Amino acid sequence: MDFLQIGLVLVLVVLLAIPMAKYLTNVYSLEITKQDRMFSWIERGIFKLSGIDTNDMSWQQYAKSLLLSNLVMFIISYIIIRLQGILPGNPSKIDNMDPLLAFNTAASFLTNTNLQHYSGESGLSYLSQMAVITFLMFTTPATGISLCMAFFRGLTNQRSIGNFYVDLTRSITRVLLPLSILIGLVLVSQGVPQTLNPTAIATTLEGATQNIARGPVAALESIKHLGTNGGGFFGVNSSHPFENPNGLTNVLEIISMFLLPAALPLTFGYMARNKKQGWILFSAMGLMLLIFLSITYFNENNGNPALEKIGLSQENGSLEGKEVRFGIAQSALFTSVTTAATTGSVNNMHDTLTPLGGIAPLAMMMLNCVFGGDGVGTINILMYSVMAVFIAGLMVGRTPEFLGKKIEGQEMKLIAITILLHPLIILVPSAIALATQMGSLAISNPGFHGISQVVYEFTSSAANNGSGFEGLGDNTPFWNISTGLVMMFGRYFSMIAMIAVTGSLLAKKRVPETIGTFKTDNCTFLVILLATVLIIGALTFFPVIALGPVAEWLTIR
Repeated sequence: MDFLQIGLVLVLVVLLAIPMAKYLTNVYSLEITKQDRMFSWIERGIFKLSGIDTNDMSWQQYAKSLLLSNLVMFIISYIIIRLQGILPGNPSKIDNMDPLLAFNTAASFLTNTNLQHYSGESGLSYLSQMAVITFLMFTTPATGISLCMAFFRGLTNQRSIGNFYVDLTRSITRVLLPLSILIGLVLVSQGVPQTLNPTAIATTLEGATQNIARGPVAALESIKHLGTNGGGFFGVNSSHPFENPNGLTNVLEIISMFLLPAALPLTFGYMARNKKQGWILFSAMGLMLLIFLSITYFNENNGNPALEKIGLSQENGSLEGKEVRFGIAQSALFTSVTTAATTGSVNNMHDTLTPLGGIAPLAMMMLNCVFGGDGVGTINILMYSVMAVFIAGLMVGRTPEFLGKKIEGQEMKLIAITILLHPLIILVPSAIALATQMGSLAISNPGFHGISQVVYEFTSSAANNGSGFEGLGDNTPFWNISTGLVMMFGRYFSMIAMIAVTGSLLAKKRVPETIGTFKTDNCTFLVILLATVLIIGALTFFPVIALGPVAEWLTIR
């Protein structure tokens, strides 16, 4: 039964991803489409009101617009969070947020990470939840998708990379907003609250008073998953019955956070006029997901030896930190999808996963290309594709080509820097945290598991995921500053580099295919691509994996 329910959800995702990919191809087309009749009047009003010039941009203009708009969002969000105690929309009388925590929170949601060093229901007012958190949950995935489409255009020889503001607006009006309204209505029908009334006060059977937090949960919950955001309205995220009441909502949330990341590689195939190319990328990511999902499921289903030694039955698997209403299968699937799609939403506590079960979510964030977040994950697998083509070209002594574009030194330098930056901003801060009292004081479980807690926190930040091993006491100046900076570096350095690569590729003329052209839409390339990802990614992080989860597993056997 476990395999059946996991298989049905994954098949449903694939079936929905195909029409979604076709829809996205039309949304971001540089030509006039039928969708314009439905949405263009709304978008023209937005452009006119905002004074937006809709002409095509150079890659420098695209990058400048992306960074400037995100900077303005950060400043506004920080001010609202800092002053929420005196602003309206605060019926529960929540105080202003601490300056460093406010910096971390604004950086977190701006970068589509949604790492939370606070408890949602007690840390933010309704105004902050809506005007900052929910707002950024729309704009940040829209930013990632826009960048992805610009990258697609550069690789597929379009006339330009487009216009950032047009792409950003279309991402919201044509994709995120309609789907989030639909998903939100379904969640409300299943009992997820959507209200502006203050915290409810109830009297228990023992006569005690209980405060029951509530608020505009459904609106946040829908875009939280659809935009691969992950930050919860409540501290325990999608483990909370107000965020995720039953099996139906659990499946809906899994599909929501998986839909766009699964559709984007297929969208690339349609834009490149080569469906096989899109399916090769999808297959590479899908195979990696199935491997890591299997690791998590089988280890959690086999139980925790440490719990068995103290007399706790593991007949039904390791249920520590899991909701009984979801069980092992749906918990393992949720864990795998949320880290594959770098969403960060959780329906069980990752800190309680078995050591080997915890390797899978950690590894997928380290690779950061197993579907990944909206837009960014597909860009990452394409970077590895270009790297694979480059390596294969060197092996046969031929100038590497990808989709008819020559891959030369300028592109490879930018891609290599981007790929190497990811482990750098994970491993260096982790070493500092473990070596200094500022970081190590936050570790609740010293030993090998403590190493896993620290590495997971920085991996989640660098991958813009946001989930955590929540045994870590991370609301301190050191952790708020360090993870805030890692989130910014992990997001914007790679974005700038990829826009530069896009501009470089777009300026190149397409090279005609010859008998010596290396095919990138067949099983041979699929194997080379997987080998490139695993060799570069896995070998980089293997030592720290051995020091953390593997060493912990060996000690509890």
